[in-house]
Amino acid sequence: MIERVAYLSMHTSPMLQPGVGDAGGLNVYVDELARTMAKRSVNVNVYTRRTDPAQPDHVQVADRYRVHHIQAGPPEPLPVAELPKWIGLYAEGVIRDLRASPPTDVVHSHYWVSGWAGVLAKEALQIPLANSFHTLGRIKDISRRSDEPLSSPMRTLTEEEVIARSDCVIASTPYEFDDLLDHYSASPERLCTSPPGIDHSIFKPGDREAAREWLGLPPGPVVLFAGRIQALKGLDVAIGALARMDQPAQLAIVGGPSGRAGDAEVEHLLALADGLGVSSQVHMIAPQPHAQLALFYQAADVLVMPSRSETFGLVAAEAQACGLPVVASRIGGIPYVVADGESGILVDVGDEPGFAAALDKVVGDPTLRAAMSAAAEIKSGEFNWKATADRLLELYHGITGGDGHPPVSQR
Repeated sequence: MIERVAYLSMHTSPMLQPGVGDAGGLNVYVDELARTMAKRSVNVNVYTRRTDPAQPDHVQVADRYRVHHIQAGPPEPLPVAELPKWIGLYAEGVIRDLRASPPTDVVHSHYWVSGWAGVLAKEALQIPLANSFHTLGRIKDISRRSDEPLSSPMRTLTEEEVIARSDCVIASTPYEFDDLLDHYSASPERLCTSPPGIDHSIFKPGDREAAREWLGLPPGPVVLFAGRIQALKGLDVAIGALARMDQPAQLAIVGGPSGRAGDAEVEHLLALADGLGVSSQVHMIAPQPHAQLALFYQAADVLVMPSRSETFGLVAAEAQACGLPVVASRIGGIPYVVADGESGILVDVGDEPGFAAALDKVVGDPTLRAAMSAAAEIKSGEFNWKATADRLLELYHGITGGDGHPPVSQR
């Protein structure tokens, strides 16, 4: 029986609000997973890096769910590129705390910097290691914008080492499973698939008009984008598509700048909107508490997700749970989340005319939109945290007993 699990999330805390800085789907994943496991009587300790001197050493978030702030480098937010030199100190703090605590059954690391810390913890304490990357450097590079730098060799080499040394690498979708095989030569017997879940008690259909009135959204069709503002998310494509649409829609962008180039990206997008003559149709909205996003999903006519890379696409899954059709890039794990032609429409990456046509199609046809809304809610039923926890507990059991390996090639 799995009684204690350590989750490593060095670069961002599950307590942070998604859409701010580096906080996004990974934060939601770790927080929701920790809460779900704790309700299953699993003691969960999440280890993140201290980013503020005022942060306490420990925060009891919920019964059996605690977040630990590890001193590793200056106690301030740092770009991910600066974190590798502090991984050793972070890992030392995690190892020290785990040694002083009751035995932990599994370490589950998230993202590549945490993955290397997980390897160090595994080797120091002989604890089985599971790892979820959430994004992969080589996959992001395939469809990056031309002005974006390639992933560093340190990142891709670290990803290779973490894959080789983990007892189980957990892919969110079969597409990520194949990416790990094709681009990292991962051993299939150490790969498993487990998609994230959705909290259906929060993300569900609601009163569209009441939500629009409460949020103060402008009249007429509303295209919603929710997420971090960075080149990877393709907001420049969304603004270009908005300018090409026949329907006079409004684009509501809920999120904040992310990464070292985040502020510059916001300036670029505002200048782009101005140059295309759609500034009055673009509305920047500050990041919202996660549960509050449900109101935006309920109020909008369609979600746009023009990502250049997306391992899963949690926002698309949440939007569909609220009955919101999705127009998204045909990339990464999105085809696993969105049923093309049923719960939404998939478009080639960067295809502004294609996005414009798809958005016009959904916005301009109430009958189609209603059918897609119903299909979206059904599709979202495939993702729930209970199923995710069941699957991960199965995988944890697989690497803590028997031959030390999960069942072979579990897609």
